Amino acid sequence: MLRLTDLREILRYVPRFRDRVFVIAVDGAIVEDDNFPNILLDIALLRSLSVRVVLVHGAAAQIRRFAEAARLTPSDVDGTGITDAATLQIAITAANRVTHEILEGLSANDLRGACPNALVAHPAGILKGVDHQFTGRVERVDAFLLQTLLERDIIPVIPPLGVDGVGHTYRLNSDAVAVEIARTLGAVKLVYLTTEGGIRGPRGVIRQLTVQEAEIYLKSHQAELPAVQVTKLMHAIRAGQGGVERVHIIDGREQEGLLGEVFSNEGIGTLVYANEYQAIRPALKKDIRAVYNLIQRGIRSDELVKRTRSDLEKRIADYFVFEVDRYPVACVALHPYPEANMAELASIYVDPRYENQGIGGRLIAYAESQARARGFGTLFCLSTQAVNYFIHKGGFQIGSPDDLPTARREAYTRSGRRSRVLVKPLSETPKPEPEPALPPP
Repeated sequence: MLRLTDLREILRYVPRFRDRVFVIAVDGAIVEDDNFPNILLDIALLRSLSVRVVLVHGAAAQIRRFAEAARLTPSDVDGTGITDAATLQIAITAANRVTHEILEGLSANDLRGACPNALVAHPAGILKGVDHQFTGRVERVDAFLLQTLLERDIIPVIPPLGVDGVGHTYRLNSDAVAVEIARTLGAVKLVYLTTEGGIRGPRGVIRQLTVQEAEIYLKSHQAELPAVQVTKLMHAIRAGQGGVERVHIIDGREQEGLLGEVFSNEGIGTLVYANEYQAIRPALKKDIRAVYNLIQRGIRSDELVKRTRSDLEKRIADYFVFEVDRYPVACVALHPYPEANMAELASIYVDPRYENQGIGGRLIAYAESQARARGFGTLFCLSTQAVNYFIHKGGFQIGSPDDLPTARREAYTRSGRRSRVLVKPLSETPKPEPEPALPPP
């Protein structure tokens, strides 16, 4: 029974999640559970709060049952092993049945759903000398198709099947499918509903782990964990590394478990979360070469003003880097002008191999947080090519050279680049930032 206090807790998060995407991945065993109608009610509530939902489902339990009825031994049930032709046909039958049951349930709750052909797959191929036949991997997610459905209040229901460009069907792992869809759609949450109540440790369910902590825990405890928990944790890590902020692993058989997990700090399962700034750190002397190379690329494309290595060495303390696998792939500088109570956001550049992953936005937000922490009243930047980006993504406003500190205005005039001046007052209340010790749901 939903209490008034529960409702107040839910409403507190509505502005944060409105029009954002949740990907909910449901194991086949959960679809057959008595609690599944309650899950559909929870999804109906999410939709009433303008949360966009994509449902991904598995079918391992159904494949086992269908195979037993046909007196066959399936070569694979979860889409990671070998899928022979007979197992593929059972998987298609089982997955279609689960999809139909979900669509029936959505209709019963006055929700519209559809099963789109949104997954382009290719064969997994020969792995460690073994041909995996009809087991596949996701090659591409049709984001436009899924976004079109979501914009029209239609819930996409995605089975663990994919088709290649010539019409061949492949069996997929539903956990992996959920990760690819969440990454493609920029989902703020990926929720795994399984028969396990989260990831278990020596003292019971582990309530929360950073992506890095989850990696360490999986490496040291993989042999002790059930296979279901291993695959869920492995894919939660992949999702976090791919930009999904929050991944929840919960027991789908628990009544009101979905709402209890995503709309409270305590939760009922395991939360694997990515600290927004976990990969950002101050640049060090050892980073000068990497940062210099990044800046040179920006100079060649005329995105950045020319800076010498000597200039960089003198001001390396003003720089921050974004690391991937301990190597800087992006940078930003925050140059202080204390006499004017202003700071300049400068030299922001992302390696083209890591574009479109939100790294630039994170760097801007981080630099802004640093400027606020140091007490500056205004943040400004100069741009020739990314004016709209700074306005729409960073909240900057068009200014003029007269808005610049005197020393910076003189350098601006000498450069002759005629960059647009953008300013952002920092006196307004900043957006709340993630708290690593107790992450928001």
